[in-house]
Amino acid sequence: MTWKTSVLIILTLGLFSCQENLDKKKVQATTAVTEQQDYSDSAHIIEADVLQKILDEPNLIVVHFGRTKEYDQGHIAGSVNIWRTDIEDATYPYKGMMCSKQQLEALFSAKGIKNSHTIVVYDNVASCDAARLWWVLKNYGFERLKILNGGLEAWKEIGGALTTEPTISQNSNFELPEVAPMSLYINKDQMLSFVTEKNPPVIFDTRTLNEFTGVQQKSGAKTAGRIPGSLLMDWADCVNYSGDKKFKSKKDLEKIYSEVIPDKNQAVVAYCHSGVRSAHTTFVLTELLGYKNVKNYDGSWTEWSHFEHYPKAKDSVTTIF
Repeated sequence: MTWKTSVLIILTLGLFSCQENLDKKKVQATTAVTEQQDYSDSAHIIEADVLQKILDEPNLIVVHFGRTKEYDQGHIAGSVNIWRTDIEDATYPYKGMMCSKQQLEALFSAKGIKNSHTIVVYDNVASCDAARLWWVLKNYGFERLKILNGGLEAWKEIGGALTTEPTISQNSNFELPEVAPMSLYINKDQMLSFVTEKNPPVIFDTRTLNEFTGVQQKSGAKTAGRIPGSLLMDWADCVNYSGDKKFKSKKDLEKIYSEVIPDKNQAVVAYCHSGVRSAHTTFVLTELLGYKNVKNYDGSWTEWSHFEHYPKAKDSVTTIF
């Protein structure tokens, strides 16, 4: 074998190896796209690389959902800052209740959010807070919102730029639909009627095990415990909480819920401490898995615990946090 023949063979093998690697990458990329698109509905979710490509579009506005201190430390350029207290009704004797339609319209107008905007919302807690904003807007009939999958961590992972410069907004005239569908909402009276029914819906407690059993009583609650008949389904099991903070694949999510609620028309009610974590579970069930009859109890345990005559259950001695 001549040296020319050897070189030719080596080059051929090298080209074959490179092509094989490229083919593998194409398969991996196709698999990744398929995994992202296998949710029942992906209209309200967006990946970081996609956002990066459309960030400058005029009909897009990004919301950094977090405390002001966190926003000031670094946020996506052009994003406006909103926090939980901005979308809460402070007239209740307890915290966390959904704000009124008028309050939300005034907030969005002050932030420069327009009806023509598509809102992309992100946070730094595996989309938990972002899902609360989705839930509030969904109940008021506004659908043009997407959650950034993986939030701030996903943005950093793709090398997305951050800034500490605040976004200067010009006031708009944001208006919600006149009729609020409230399609994912129930209040305390409805929840009480569910609990006392002979055949109640499936009730998910989306808090931690310690909260569910009554070991832990979080600030804002009058007592520890859970709503009787509820099942523990920790919201954090739906995401890669210790990893990239993204939602798990549909296949993995189906494993979590299919045995508990095999019928996607089954009535389901979710609650947590103040309706935030359960809003996240509501997003997973309705948007990613296609369940048709899911409600989030707005006041959740914070409200429920304030009423002494409401039934409660607990298993443990409580430590107040």
